[in-house]
Amino acid sequence: MSRIVSRRQFLAYSSAAAAVAGTAGILPLTRAAADTSAPTDLRIVQRNLEVLGKPAKVFGIVRANGQPGLFLQPDERFNVNLLNQVGEDAVIHWHGMTPPYLQDGVADSKRPLIVPGKSAAYDFVPQPGTHWMHSHHGLQEQLLMAAPLIVRTKEDVAADVQEVTVLLHDFTFKNPVDVLNGLTKGSTSAASHDMSMPGMDMSGGGNMNMPGMDMSGGSTMKMESGQTMSPADSMQMDLNDVNYDAYLANDRTLEDPEVVRVERNGRVRLRLINGATSTAFYLHFLDLSGDLIAVDGNPIKPVNIKRIGVSMGQRIDVLITLPRSGSFPILAQREGDTARTGIILASPGASVGKVDSVASRKSETLDLSLEATLRPLQPLSARAADVTHKIQLTGSMQPYVWSIDGLTWENHRPLKVSEGQRVVVEMVNQTMMAHPMHLHGHHFQVIGINGVPVNGAVRDTVLVPAMASVSVAFDAHNPGRWPLHCHNLLHMATGMMTEVVYDQYA
Repeated sequence: MSRIVSRRQFLAYSSAAAAVAGTAGILPLTRAAADTSAPTDLRIVQRNLEVLGKPAKVFGIVRANGQPGLFLQPDERFNVNLLNQVGEDAVIHWHGMTPPYLQDGVADSKRPLIVPGKSAAYDFVPQPGTHWMHSHHGLQEQLLMAAPLIVRTKEDVAADVQEVTVLLHDFTFKNPVDVLNGLTKGSTSAASHDMSMPGMDMSGGGNMNMPGMDMSGGSTMKMESGQTMSPADSMQMDLNDVNYDAYLANDRTLEDPEVVRVERNGRVRLRLINGATSTAFYLHFLDLSGDLIAVDGNPIKPVNIKRIGVSMGQRIDVLITLPRSGSFPILAQREGDTARTGIILASPGASVGKVDSVASRKSETLDLSLEATLRPLQPLSARAADVTHKIQLTGSMQPYVWSIDGLTWENHRPLKVSEGQRVVVEMVNQTMMAHPMHLHGHHFQVIGINGVPVNGAVRDTVLVPAMASVSVAFDAHNPGRWPLHCHNLLHMATGMMTEVVYDQYA
């Protein structure tokens, strides 16, 4: 499906127009009235998807009009009624939000799962930027229980820019529990290593019956020439736990990509979300270049790029000026591989040719060379650390168990903090796999890479490459028990998760 939207028309779109336009570009919801007192209804649903010509049953998170996710306007509260319409327990984490502890969307003894047919209410001030929502129970995220969560600013509304949101996924026709059991050789399961918090039933995992997938992932590769050297350069790294059946951009492969119509010589703000379960991507602009203006929803000093690595859970905003009429593929290629997905930007009347889903050469391994150069527009205030926690990321492909300080989730050691403290967490990766580490309820600033101080970006998910270290700092201003975990779902499911715990919740 394709469409034509001028930049100014885009900003004036109503929710009714979005419903008519379909899913192309994942248009934002704008309310006809200024009254935001009534909650927005979101539904967790099962839906049918066609992938590579074959039917698949997957999950989704949709509004009343059937469109995925939530797009909030400036000063609009996150006021949501979430209804579970699938046949199993679920809970949705608002990734990138900093809500009160009880509204984070993670189940524990104080925050129950949403049982089928029931709903939960959420109401808090949202964090501006490009974010997303996804299941935090069992392995449901692998079955696409995820959607965009975009919170626009007044500056976004005033800009004469067309916004295009892209949600990436890795896709399998197989039951995710079988995928995990194949990696662990049956020694564990999603039922015994869930990402739910203590005191909850851990049996969720996405129980829809789904056929066949290649399980040959987990091979080793060396970093390619031309990349910034790291402590792991002389060693072999493990990449890509699983070889998936397909890689999706807004639910579609490059066999039938989404075509988004754009103005000639117009400007496009690409909001890209890596919602993949265990796949990092390199984003390639080919004939275009753009200015990276935000990471994980937080503005940075613009950096001109032609390609960029994006790990699981991370988001980027790129401002692209189209130089001429034509069609322009935006491609996401799997790390260390030739498989790719993407969308196509096309000006009115431009022909759109087929783009191969297999690249001519493998992509590089993600590193932190660009990360080290990013500078935030709103850094933390200058202040000494009150408490420093050093953790080691541990585990291996054989046996397939991932942990923190050698401890899996069942035996984790919480990181204790007090309200008002400046907290530093140094993460030292002792494994031969990279881990995108995500902290709930806070955004942190990257302050060190491999022992070298940096005035880095503000994020909520940072990549810690194999045999590397990354230090982050945040202010403890949101009391609760907050998960800190690898956003490779399969790593988290086998134990790579701990908590940041405030005194009053210890």
